[in-house]
Amino acid sequence: MERNRLFRMLFLTGLAVLWAVSAQACTNFLISKGASTDGSTMITYAADAHVLYGELYYTAAADHLPGEMLDIYEWDTGKYLGQIEQVPHTFTVVGNMNEHQVSIGETTYTGRTELKNSKGIMDYGSLMYVTLQRAKTARQAIEIMADLVERYGYYSTGESFSIADPNEVWIMEMIGKGPDRKGAVWVARKIPDGYVSAHANQARIRTFPLDDPENCLYEKEVISLAKEKGYFEGEDEAFSFADAYAPLDYGALRFCESRVWSMFRRVAPSLNLSMDYVKGVSGAEPMPLWIKPDTKLSVRDVEELMRDHFEGSEFDMTKDIGAGPYKLPYRWRPLTWQVDSVDYCNERATSTQQTGFSFVAQARSWLPDPIGGVLWFGVDDTYSTVYIPVYCNITKVPESYAVGTGDFHHFTWESAFWVFNFVSNYSYLRYADMIKDVQKVQRELEGRFMAQQPQIEAAALELYKKSPYMAIEYLTDYSVESGNNTVQRYRQLGEFLIYKYLDGNVKNELGEVTHPGYPASWYRRIVDDTGDHFQMKELPDED
Repeated sequence: MERNRLFRMLFLTGLAVLWAVSAQACTNFLISKGASTDGSTMITYAADAHVLYGELYYTAAADHLPGEMLDIYEWDTGKYLGQIEQVPHTFTVVGNMNEHQVSIGETTYTGRTELKNSKGIMDYGSLMYVTLQRAKTARQAIEIMADLVERYGYYSTGESFSIADPNEVWIMEMIGKGPDRKGAVWVARKIPDGYVSAHANQARIRTFPLDDPENCLYEKEVISLAKEKGYFEGEDEAFSFADAYAPLDYGALRFCESRVWSMFRRVAPSLNLSMDYVKGVSGAEPMPLWIKPDTKLSVRDVEELMRDHFEGSEFDMTKDIGAGPYKLPYRWRPLTWQVDSVDYCNERATSTQQTGFSFVAQARSWLPDPIGGVLWFGVDDTYSTVYIPVYCNITKVPESYAVGTGDFHHFTWESAFWVFNFVSNYSYLRYADMIKDVQKVQRELEGRFMAQQPQIEAAALELYKKSPYMAIEYLTDYSVESGNNTVQRYRQLGEFLIYKYLDGNVKNELGEVTHPGYPASWYRRIVDDTGDHFQMKELPDED
């Protein structure tokens, strides 16, 4: 009990300090029931920030006294924002999924900065986690979020939310009403069954039905405020939330909509979606809010979507000179830079080095909640992480992922975040070769989790028939063991990489040191750039 209280206290206070910079470069994918291979709903979230320490948050269910208040701290700064009324009972929340299989993710699009209310109490991070403690369905989560900002004010800038339960998946977009004006304007749309959607730091909801509450919900002033502020004029039916509250610039296309495009082109190549829109070509058609995938997606498919660097496209980050000789698909910040007073940019892909944590939240309507909800959770770079199974009603989390095991400023082998960062950062040195060793272990572990899932859940279901508590304890043990064993295996992997690739050499399977050199294409690039500067020449005769 004392440990659970500590977790709750850290969640409400200390975690905000770890988010010293807003996760304003995140990516969410949304998968409806009819678009998945087994009828699951899924949402993903990559929480990206250069100072974000990735860990698995945990808040136990609790009962509260009448009149009890909850302190709210801004995620980005740890600033105290105020208090809100606590509810009589709150639910267990593991990461971004609660015990009823409700999950929430987000991406920040900022939008009209003049609409921020510095006197609001609910910032976007607190809004997510407080709602997860209170909502039994996705639709109820939307209602709770709307009520919280209406009662207490919305502190953050523009935000897109992914909200899912075992039956429905919604995208909700929100922005404040301005200084000294409580509440927020927002619109939420349910993803049609059989379709997928995505958002990545740019508002995506444009026009929406005004009289379809089954599939679309919105705040009563969402259109009138835009007219009042001069963001929109015309008939209500033509109103576009994204155009009014988050006007596009080139960065929104190149850095944000490009990630949505890449997900869409991978799940529905038959659509042959043009890159013109994300390249800022005048007159190009915006991408749809959702599409129907060519084939249905499994959890494994969705995990792989999170590992995208634009491979095979004009933006392929393994191809340009910035990738170096070993095809490293990452670029060190800043994202934009200048040469001769001309602005240039690096690509911003879904998979990026500054990810703190990411997940695929899987919810299934045909199973009891403790078994149906799985948060496939990973820390650090999505391309080299391992997504471990974390069930939604467990009573504790793996020690190596838990709040308090480590922090952003002190390396420790006990921390999943630091172990995974050691492996990924070392592999960046000779990426094309080392990533093969990393993926071998990654696929071994993730493949085992996927293969074991039917057996584990069948056993849990039998236990659940006898006692739900027994099933929860069984899945807790499995989740904890999976996480801790994964970190131990990756620590061994890091030690192996040091051994195999010591001093720029490569040891073969017999342990013999070899000197493979740089790829032939890189030597060619050196010669093209330097001419005969490095050419070995014959010495002239001295006769």
